[in-house]
Amino acid sequence: MSLFITFISGILMGMTTAPIGASFLGWVALAPLWILVIQQKKSFDKFLLGLTWGIGYHGLALFWITGIHPMTWLGIPWLASVAIALFCWIFITLWGAILVAIWAYLFGFLTPLSFSDKISSFARILLGITLWCCLEKIWSLGNLWWTSLAFTQSPNNLAILHLGQLSGPITITAAIVTVNALFGEAFIKAKLQQNPGNFQQIRFCQKPNNSEQLNLLVKFTFSLFSSYLFFLAIITLIFFHIIGFSLYNTPLNSEAEAALKVGIIQGNIPNEIKLNSQGWYLALEGYTQGYKKLAEENVDAILTPETALPFLWTNQNNRRFLSFYKAILEKGVVAWVGGYGKQENNLTNSLFTIDKTGEIFSRYDKIKLVPLGEYIPFNEVLGKLIDRLSPLDAHLVPGKTHQIFDTPFGKAIVGICYDSAFSEVFQRQTLAGGEFILTAANNAHYSSIMPAQHHAQDVMRAIENDRWTVRATNTGYSGIVDPHGRTIWRSEINTYETYKTTIYRRNTQTLYVKLGDWLTPLLVVGGGLTKITLWLK
Repeated sequence: MSLFITFISGILMGMTTAPIGASFLGWVALAPLWILVIQQKKSFDKFLLGLTWGIGYHGLALFWITGIHPMTWLGIPWLASVAIALFCWIFITLWGAILVAIWAYLFGFLTPLSFSDKISSFARILLGITLWCCLEKIWSLGNLWWTSLAFTQSPNNLAILHLGQLSGPITITAAIVTVNALFGEAFIKAKLQQNPGNFQQIRFCQKPNNSEQLNLLVKFTFSLFSSYLFFLAIITLIFFHIIGFSLYNTPLNSEAEAALKVGIIQGNIPNEIKLNSQGWYLALEGYTQGYKKLAEENVDAILTPETALPFLWTNQNNRRFLSFYKAILEKGVVAWVGGYGKQENNLTNSLFTIDKTGEIFSRYDKIKLVPLGEYIPFNEVLGKLIDRLSPLDAHLVPGKTHQIFDTPFGKAIVGICYDSAFSEVFQRQTLAGGEFILTAANNAHYSSIMPAQHHAQDVMRAIENDRWTVRATNTGYSGIVDPHGRTIWRSEINTYETYKTTIYRRNTQTLYVKLGDWLTPLLVVGGGLTKITLWLK
């Protein structure tokens, strides 16, 4: 029963992510895991509870990865395609679930506290928050990262997402764990009033005699809702939203001289033909016509998606015969072009600024390559088990961490596809003077759920950095997001579209931009001092 309850609560947490977007569930869906981990005596049982919750959450939230099937267009047989899709889903689900399992194990190990002392409840809460935030931080330093707890609030809960301006997404994660922990502790206190002798013998769902059931339920409900911890959870939830709402209501004060007219082209080139002659023809035709149309509407610059024109743009001979390149020379409007660059003998997935003379003004190379898609992690082992999912023949290599993307309009902040999941990629560029965000993606590999989640990632980055964001994708969703995370425009999916609008360059710096993630080290210090104090008692 405990594993079933834990799994269902993980599923409920998974329902908070886009496109379902039931973000309110995020404030209670972790509480059952909190209660059950404390209840269990054996370390392995705690680990198993965390693993089960993680499978429910990450398994549902990341189910879109199975949309890579079928891959018959890559020459992979149908059954092998199914096997690869399932392998990818199981692998990334377990990768996230292990994080929760480790948290549950360590949380149980570090908090063997008495259950009658008020101080122990708050100490346990602080240690639980610290552990979760530290593990998320470590997890985000790797290459498989997408579904932090903060992600559960995007794009619907814009007020709470503004907490990201304080110390990045870890601030939102800490807030979610705090409220869930308080609800969990309130439940524990209410249960202890029914059985003050031994909490370890209390079960999440008891089956008392029928004659006692109603009476116990009434007493428990009264104890729960009259608990100071329950009221504290509600007050804390409201308090976090008040802080976020105050940041959300900060005026943008856009100035006319900071205006920048931008155009977006969503080419809608299916992956099945993207890298063959038919796809190249359609891409050149679609992006050239879209460029000319937007140029005639007097935009200042035009953004194309990730690898919109899959040519080696660093080779001038490759681009001088392209109709898109000739259109730039004709119309003289700056273009941000998704294509390939060269780094020694390898390729880079890059975004180029092509100025009105047709020259490369600047270049950004994608930093975070997609595991199992653009490269194979642990290639010595996994490379023997699965085929490469990317249709590229050459090896892709990541770009350097500290890149500056200059444009004729000032510095920009750039993210290509998977970069959007990593807040530090954007924070570093904003700190270096980036005035607006450009993201380019090709989400055509996956199911339609993934573009909605990718949009949610960019909403978080726009708020954290207090910048206007322009998104161009191959098949959707392209969009415009303002610094408060409001989606000004979002394209349809699997359609060819062009769009123009005005954004505004900004030079503000949020606390997160200035200091990065300062909250996690602070929690480590607070949690460490708490544990030392408990040891000395």
